[in-house]
Amino acid sequence: MPIFWRKQVLLAKIETTYGTDPTLTGALNAILAKNVTISPMDGSDVSRDLVTPYFGNQPSIPAELHVTINFDTELAGSGTPGTVPAWGVLLRACGCAEVITASTSVTYTPITDNIESAYLKFWVGGTLHAIKGVRGSVKLTANAQGIPMMSWSFMGLWVAPAEAAAAVPTLTAFKKPVMVNKTNTPTFNVNSVSLVMRNFSFDLNNQVEPRMLVGTESVLITDHREQIEFTCESVPVTTLDPYGLANAQTTVPVSLVHGTTAGNIITLSAPTSEFKRPTGYQQNQGVAEWPLSMLALPNAGNDQFSLALT
Repeated sequence: MPIFWRKQVLLAKIETTYGTDPTLTGALNAILAKNVTISPMDGSDVSRDLVTPYFGNQPSIPAELHVTINFDTELAGSGTPGTVPAWGVLLRACGCAEVITASTSVTYTPITDNIESAYLKFWVGGTLHAIKGVRGSVKLTANAQGIPMMSWSFMGLWVAPAEAAAAVPTLTAFKKPVMVNKTNTPTFNVNSVSLVMRNFSFDLNNQVEPRMLVGTESVLITDHREQIEFTCESVPVTTLDPYGLANAQTTVPVSLVHGTTAGNIITLSAPTSEFKRPTGYQQNQGVAEWPLSMLALPNAGNDQFSLALT
């Protein structure tokens, strides 16, 4: 019998001890993902470069073994204010702190120290790819008339694949998203100016590095370099002047609110964002639009953005 690609199960849980299986279950740790890709044995091949009296390939030894896995999840809240979203575990492994206010909100902000790690298990058919010591990054997208998405990229330490009965996933914690449109996305502001937005992305753009030395093997997040990109209808520079703001290196707030129902209201705030040099115009349906990029900058530190669910 072949292994059917559609038969996939993905689990994720925060590690208590780095690189140690924290005991994952399908009932508590399943991830509702799409577009999964995995490189199950990344690293390098070190040639032995032996001296021989004949031509031919040299034997090699695998080194720096690690795993990369990428996938998407839909962006939606838990349905209940103050309840952690099902994808919250993933954001914690991307260098974010999780603050829960009972019955009110769950808020994620970037951190520099004591970044958590996760343990992932991914089955294709009956083949289990366990990935330990996982850290990564994520890009949030909200495009008009589309499903809001979170695109995750993770790296972890290699564990030899094995045949094991796949976990039975419980996915009820993942809620149905609402489309990005005028009704469901009531706020998109830059410098307190409401803009007509075509597409939007917020990329944590974490620097994720495998560190393979004598005495340590780990995956580290060594920097956050958050970037905002969006396309909006152009407005008079007397209303919003991205050219002047970029030239003056003036920081301005960016705010995106998606969702209108308690438990599924998602607010992304980047209070000190700086325009990069605008690259020009584009036109859609005869309307001039700006493709713009911004950097989310820290102010006091670890405050360059917040993602709040209420």
